[in-house]
Amino acid sequence: MAEFTLELNDDQKQVRDWLHGFAEDVMRPAAAEWDEREETPWPIIQEAAKIGIYSLDFYAQQFFDPTGLGIPMAMEELFWGDAGIALSIVGTGLAAVGVLANGTEEQIGTWIPQMYGDVDDVKVAAFCSSEPDAGSDVASMRTRAVYDEAKDEWVLNGTKTWATNGGIANVHVVVAVVDPELGSKGHASFIVPPNTPGLSQGQKFQKHGIRASHTAEVVLEDVRVPGHCLLGGKEKLDERLARARERAKAGGGERVKNAAMATFEASRPAVGAMAVGTARAAYEVALDYAKTREQFGRPIIDNQGIAFQLADMRTQIDAARLLVWRASWMATTGKPFTSAEGSMSKLYASEVAKKVTGQAIQILGGNGFTREYPVERMHRDAAIYTIFEGTSEVQRLVIARTLSGMPIR
Repeated sequence: MAEFTLELNDDQKQVRDWLHGFAEDVMRPAAAEWDEREETPWPIIQEAAKIGIYSLDFYAQQFFDPTGLGIPMAMEELFWGDAGIALSIVGTGLAAVGVLANGTEEQIGTWIPQMYGDVDDVKVAAFCSSEPDAGSDVASMRTRAVYDEAKDEWVLNGTKTWATNGGIANVHVVVAVVDPELGSKGHASFIVPPNTPGLSQGQKFQKHGIRASHTAEVVLEDVRVPGHCLLGGKEKLDERLARARERAKAGGGERVKNAAMATFEASRPAVGAMAVGTARAAYEVALDYAKTREQFGRPIIDNQGIAFQLADMRTQIDAARLLVWRASWMATTGKPFTSAEGSMSKLYASEVAKKVTGQAIQILGGNGFTREYPVERMHRDAAIYTIFEGTSEVQRLVIARTLSGMPIR
């Protein structure tokens, strides 16, 4: 078991510096353009693929880093570059995590490579869980998957929303209800292969922030997928549903996780790291500005009102990173989140990102409110962290339930 450490090893430092260089030299110069265009930055994804950042091998290396710090370190550097472009580069990872969390070895080996494509023909993937009437309330999910035993096929019907890469993805991972009576315990995840009839893109959302990332509805109309596209396989699903039914009859017992929550639990510290990257970027802009901007004959950082804000900003960013690193290390080394440490890291880091980017605008004054400086974009981008993959309110609910052992509502 890897010991917890705050010191990156030489290999990690090399990767960090490599990612930082890509973020600084490739992502940042293009950030404003793709934010304005509100389109997927395919040329930037292509550049990331050429040097090995957008690839299964790279994310596998970071995912299997024995210290647990590979993924959060990578997320922080890329989102330091630009959140919208970074989400376009890493958005496929959520679908990949969905397969890793729920799939068999054969499914992992078959589908994850197809999510990324290759250097000459890059692809993206989408994880589809949220619905128009079921965001945080996963128990209200309406998308249905019905098994056609005669053809060994699953038939999917429903509408998903807020799907990163939804509709433009090569591979979609869809969470659907297979047993409505079991609520969230009756869910399962399915692979929808490329060019499957019946899957289409619905509304593409015009967003407040992360505008270089494609977000859309995914409509499923009698979508038929082979039986082997059920993640984990039917035998495992039947066993899990049987346990859930027995538990429901007994009124308690073993807790059975649903497919969507298994994916979110694995990814929450990574989202925290994204928030840290955006917060750090805004803080650095504000610090440099405060050192060079003069009012009344001296740099504004000479004023306690500015200096103290910057001190608080840096302290909060470092505290958020520590929570993210702790949760990531715990997840990698198999330590249970007995106090909902994963949710803690995501909650605190996302709130810090919103606060720090807002303070950065305040320090830049009128300039911070214009698009001439990047902090207004960073502030818009930071708003998403308290919303996606579990709102701040949901994180607090998870933490409170874990600490109290009570079904707090």
